[in-house]
Amino acid sequence: MSMNLSPAGVRKHIAFFGSRNAGKSSLVNAITGQSRSVVSDTPGTTTDPVKTSMELLPLGPVVLIDTPGADDTGALGEARVEQTMRALDTAELAVLVADVTIGLSDTDRGLLAEIKKRRLPCVIAYNKSDLSDTTETADETDIPHVFVSAKTGEGLEKLKAALIKAGETAEQTGPLVADLVAPGDTLVLVVPIDASAPKGRLILPQQQVIRDALEAGALPIVCRDTELSSALTALKEPPRMVITDSQVFGKVAKTVPQNIALTSFSILMARFKGNLVPSVEGASVLKSIKDGNRILIAEGCTHHRQCEDIGTVKLPAWIREFTGVTPEFSFSSGAEFPADLSGFRLVIHCGACMQNPAEAQSRYARAKAQGVPITNYGIAIAYMKGILKRSLSPFSDLPPIP
Repeated sequence: MSMNLSPAGVRKHIAFFGSRNAGKSSLVNAITGQSRSVVSDTPGTTTDPVKTSMELLPLGPVVLIDTPGADDTGALGEARVEQTMRALDTAELAVLVADVTIGLSDTDRGLLAEIKKRRLPCVIAYNKSDLSDTTETADETDIPHVFVSAKTGEGLEKLKAALIKAGETAEQTGPLVADLVAPGDTLVLVVPIDASAPKGRLILPQQQVIRDALEAGALPIVCRDTELSSALTALKEPPRMVITDSQVFGKVAKTVPQNIALTSFSILMARFKGNLVPSVEGASVLKSIKDGNRILIAEGCTHHRQCEDIGTVKLPAWIREFTGVTPEFSFSSGAEFPADLSGFRLVIHCGACMQNPAEAQSRYARAKAQGVPITNYGIAIAYMKGILKRSLSPFSDLPPIP
């Protein structure tokens, strides 16, 4: 898959951290060959994370994230540092940029401690090597390091090689559906077209599943829920699996015979992002929801919400119907995911198709750390429709189904 066809959620995210004026922006510009980040000798020039896409072969499509200095001060500085630390949630590989003429600062050491805590692969880039010929600074750590000059280009190729090597050790995502099918297997993908469906295109999980199935040699057939029965009848043999949009899970389950495997795009995405098990465990909380319990429904992306929006309209309605009570619903989208989840009884997250695995897993980790159960749209819907066990049957090594 080329860079132009690779959504941000499947690109490796490489974040550059460090103190102000270490040369993070200059280094990112030098690596990408683009002047995306503003460069100045004035400390604190970078005020928000700047993302730049590029192809870093053989690692593949990546996103480089230039962050504000982690030693910024004042009220605005604290907000910038918060943005920098938030970038750690999306990073799959960290680059600590240090001024070689100064060495590692206390801020740098604090960043390294946090990076190690998160078990992120890391490379130290000692920048401004054109101003110093020292090689002793690197003796402080056992982390791979490179001496580089963003100004002259010295060491850039060595830094890219170090990034590629470190990136290969980063956690890899598995297939979406390729390991569940064999060449020649037929898959039926159910894609409802209603007022909330995007105009003239399929949503990202649907596109990704089709691509993954094609690469596995399978035969994906796409239909609406209204034509599903006709599609199944037209096939000479039953399909290997039916994969549906979660919002029509109940209807589709009644149409698809029990001997045919059934799951949803949202459930496949939970597995792809590494959050399937906690999502299954969190779904059982729905049976104990009481009046006034707070439920957060979180979207990983931002979009214009339609009258039939699944997150703000359909899910709350299904939850009220299933529980027989009236919970209090809160909603978040994009980067608005709350830092404090302690007041919520449950978090229900979307499939996180627009987030990379690191960011998706960081949200689940935040919920776990605060003792708040978290589940996924598709798993929550399957649980409420009484078909969770069936929708998880294609997968092995799962905990008992609640």
